[in-house]
Amino acid sequence: MSTKLNHLKTELTTELNNILGYWSEFTIDIENDGFIGQIDYNNHKNYQAEKGSVLNARILWAFSSGYQLTKNEEHKKIAKRAFDYIVNHFYDAEFGGIFWSLNHDGTPKDTKNQIYALGFVIYGMSEYYAISKEEKALEIAISLYKTIQKYSYDPIHKGYFEAFTRDWQPIDDLRLSDKDANEKKTMNTHLHIVEGYVNLYKVWKDETLRKDIIELLEVVDTYFINEKTGHLRLFFDENWVEKPDVISYGHDIEAAWLLLQCAEITEDKNLIDRFKKHAIQLADAAKEGIDKDGGLWYELKPENNELVAEKHSWPQAELMIGYFNAWQLSGDESYLEIVLKNWNFVKNHIIDKQNGEWYWGVNADYSLMQKDKAGFWKCPYHNSRACIELIHRIED
Repeated sequence: MSTKLNHLKTELTTELNNILGYWSEFTIDIENDGFIGQIDYNNHKNYQAEKGSVLNARILWAFSSGYQLTKNEEHKKIAKRAFDYIVNHFYDAEFGGIFWSLNHDGTPKDTKNQIYALGFVIYGMSEYYAISKEEKALEIAISLYKTIQKYSYDPIHKGYFEAFTRDWQPIDDLRLSDKDANEKKTMNTHLHIVEGYVNLYKVWKDETLRKDIIELLEVVDTYFINEKTGHLRLFFDENWVEKPDVISYGHDIEAAWLLLQCAEITEDKNLIDRFKKHAIQLADAAKEGIDKDGGLWYELKPENNELVAEKHSWPQAELMIGYFNAWQLSGDESYLEIVLKNWNFVKNHIIDKQNGEWYWGVNADYSLMQKDKAGFWKCPYHNSRACIELIHRIED
């Protein structure tokens, strides 16, 4: 087993450098500053594309976190570029929020405050502070945390509302993307708020923040995890009435390991025990979505049992961490075999061996999904994180 793990670690170390190398080489926007808003699956650059806050926050996180492993000064430089660009263009100093998107020239395009994006900027800024000790990064992360608590937190029913106008007024369209239900409270946003809060807590040991993390995890435990099925519930109204939707295998397995990691930061024993149980339950439920080739299908529509027969790249990355985590918790080597088989699937079908990075995904017949290589939702986050997490776990 140790031979297999050492081999996996070697391959993931190479892949982490390949991923960061791709973003270093191809995504720097030399025409407009920052990073190019879109590169298609053929590696064609679109210098006129809008620039997303989530993409830029995830670039900041990936290069900051990657630098801690690689110690490559070029990676630290790119983290600094991402930090500067977010501070100068995405951060809304007037209203204390984050612009959802910019035009290609860095001027604001969509000025709404999507709480998901604020969570990711906290995540990136706190990671950058860890490598740079740049006080401005910590200031912005703390300020965004306090802003979320002020405007998004629901003091009556608990949890967090999805989105607001630039000046923090209610907004009609709360959706992250066209495929999402237009509901006030979502699993996806809560998952990534707690992720951002925990990363901030690592560098800023504030007791109020810790209590907010514990409450957030209790909300997730109460509403978002379906104990009967083992899957996540995704959408709710403000009163926690569920609006049933798809089963998202990628989110199931991402939540499995990520929520436990968040619980461990709190050092709350009861919470940790609960999320250890959830980590196995979610992993077991997500097995329904694993194909015989080791790849993870995208989603299932339960009302007619229709499989969305696509294998997107990001759920594969989350699968690797989630099942490695399940193996660490249980000692059951079948979980580790899932990881190794999935990594082979990724190498055979997801990694672009010619141009670098990971394709968006493949269809059931292994034909390429002709979507972004880099873009609004295609970032160096899930795949670099899978490499980083597994390298650390194998070393430990």
